[in-house]
Amino acid sequence: MTLMSRSNRERTEQTRQALIDAGRRIFVETGYAETATPEIVAAAGVTRGALYHHFEDKKALFQAVIECEAREVAKAIEASPLPADDPRAALIAGASAYFTAMAQPGRTRLLLMEAPAVLGLPAVAALDAENAEASLRAGLAALVPEAGAALLGPLTSLLSAAFDRAAIAIEAGGERRDYEQAIAALLDGLADHLRR
Repeated sequence: MTLMSRSNRERTEQTRQALIDAGRRIFVETGYAETATPEIVAAAGVTRGALYHHFEDKKALFQAVIECEAREVAKAIEASPLPADDPRAALIAGASAYFTAMAQPGRTRLLLMEAPAVLGLPAVAALDAENAEASLRAGLAALVPEAGAALLGPLTSLLSAAFDRAAIAIEAGGERRDYEQAIAALLDGLADHLRR
């Protein structure tokens, strides 16, 4: 690879990242609907042509922002120490790591409020499936092997929704400790019920 092609590729990636960063800031500040592409272009310090070179439209840029946010949440959960020999403790630690990751300013709004409205629930569900959902599903399978394959999917979806609702409540001023205790109670109740 020549120095020129590496330099061009680096510049291309820097421009793309500048657009994503600027888009994130503005989407958080004003919301998707109120954000205009000229604002993003100006904040990124690039031309309008650069925006449309990297992204088909504002929605495609928004999707890239959401994908980056979802990957960051998944990385934060994966990076947290989860006890391998205790599925319940691992799920509770994973929930705590999720709440910590969602505390990043603007992330709850982007992932849990704006993304479903802009991209649609199926797209958001697919994004979840690509990121943190697999580890949640594995944790539930270890905690409640009695659930079986047919029940594991719906349980994963419902618990994921509980995590999301808790993150929204915490963002709105709810006591995080209370929601962590509620998640533990849900897990305990689920395990008790399925083991009967």
